[in-house]
Parts: sequence; structure tokens; C-alpha cells
Amino acid sequence: MYAYIKGILEEITEDAVVVEAGGIGYNIKVSASTADLLPGIGSEVKVYTYTLVREDAFSLYGFLTRDDLDIFKKLITVSGIGPKGGLAILSVMSADALRFAVMAGDAKAIAKAPGVGAKTAERVILDLRDKISLEDTLHGMGGDLGSGQAADASGTADNLMKREAIEALVALGYSASDATAAVKKVEAGAEATSETILKQALKYMF
Repeated sequence: MYAYIKGILEEITEDAVVVEAGGIGYNIKVSASTADLLPGIGSEVKVYTYTLVREDAFSLYGFLTRDDLDIFKKLITVSGIGPKGGLAILSVMSADALRFAVMAGDAKAIAKAPGVGAKTAERVILDLRDKISLEDTLHGMGGDLGSGQAADASGTADNLMKREAIEALVALGYSASDATAAVKKVEAGAEATSETILKQALKYMF
């Protein structure tokens, strides 16, 4: 119903915010991570929303990016994961981290969310694996560096090297999920390169 709501941030509570737009105060449920990223009270915000309409409820769920909204929509298609569970998962991990966990089959990371047990986490992986592409996951590991932009942050450089290693494994014929899982096990040291990460990851492929 609402693609997004743009207005003044009037209130922030533990699990929701109130945004005033056009003289109306919209109560929007948000994840803990979204709440942490919000500007101060009185600031203008743009919140992308998902509308849930039931016989006994009309609820709005909000996110600061379309990417977070998209992954939330995928999450709530999983049996046993309703909007509350979706927000719980996105409170402990970003959309990119969730994609990586799904591709790598890392149920433990997903199960860290309050109210999400091991079996539910495994169901998330099973149901979303075919809905999340390798390209999306690699984008989350560093994305494309702009022309002339240096990967001066160690985290970005590490992610870029891991991305290249995963692409190499896929080119060798391994599945995206197996390649992602193998690269995740590699501890990249200060002297690591895409080639050394690839060689170490190959040890986990057998």
C-alpha cells in the first residue's frame, strides 16, 4: 500500500518509530539495527515500508533501504518466520550477512536471532537458497569498487579477495553455496591474496 513514508521522526521506541508525514503520525515497526541507524528526533527520514493487513491488525514495517525491505519480504515467505521473526533476524544481521549465511549454509548465525531456533534457521536456508543469487551475495561481500576507487579499508579489501575466490571456484565448476561455504572457512591474514584464499578454500572442497 505504501512504498515509503517520508517525514519527520517524532519518536523512537524499542521496536518502533513514529514518523509524521502530512499531519499524520505513522507507527512503524522496525528492527533493532534499523533503530540504531536512525537520525535524531526531529530529523527528516525516508522509511521504506511493508504493509501487513489482517482482520485484527493493520501494521507497517519499516526499513532504511530497499535492499533491507526486499530481504524482509523474502524472509516472511519462509514457514515459521512471520514479520516478527523477520525483524528479529535483521536485528542481529544485515541483509548482506543474511545472504552470505544462506549461501554458506550457516544456520548458527541465523539462529542467533531471538526466537529463531536451529530448525527454523535451517528452514530459512533451505527456502531462500534458490531465491538469493550468487551475484547478490558477492555484492554484499564488497560490491564493485568504483573506477579509480582504492580498497583502502582492510575489511573491503578482504571481502573483495574473497569475492574473487568464490567466483574462481564457481568457474571451476563448484556450486555457489559450496564455494561460499569454503571461502568463509578461510582466515585471510594480512598477506592474503585472492590466490592464497582460493588455494586454502580448495582444501575444504574435498
